[in-house]
Amino acid sequence: MVGMVDVANRGGARNVVALGLSLLAVVLTSAVGGLTAANSAEQYGRLRQPSWAPPSWLFGPVWTTLYALMAVAAWLVWRSGPVSATRVALSAYCAQLVLNAAWTPLFFGLGWRGVALIDITILWVLLVTTVVLFFRRSAVAGWLLVPYLLWTTFALFLNFAVWQLNN
Repeated sequence: MVGMVDVANRGGARNVVALGLSLLAVVLTSAVGGLTAANSAEQYGRLRQPSWAPPSWLFGPVWTTLYALMAVAAWLVWRSGPVSATRVALSAYCAQLVLNAAWTPLFFGLGWRGVALIDITILWVLLVTTVVLFFRRSAVAGWLLVPYLLWTTFALFLNFAVWQLNN
């Protein structure tokens, strides 16, 4: 039956394809930001920032690591049971990816730092939901999202501070 695939049937080539699709999803999420705000490091450097703001060079390695962890976490949840059991968790994950992809164009591309703050706040709430749902499917998948949640929490406060300092 479609939608009732069990974990045993999610092996071999399907596993590789699913992992590839999970990686592709985060690459596309990252690409949206990169294409819409190619000079974001320069813009970031020109903004008034709090003393605790990280240097622009740190964002690339951090996001590369986080996106890899996110892709593996989503893949583990996909493998954790039938589609009917994983649909809600993976839907929340996909929704937060959309908000993640929207943040860079809002903050850098359009310069709408207040709107970006609203976006990242909603993203944070949806991410907390996603982490809880992932933990219910796979403890490892849940833990793999914790660094992303911590970074997003930090980014939310940084977004707020930059918005206040440059408003």
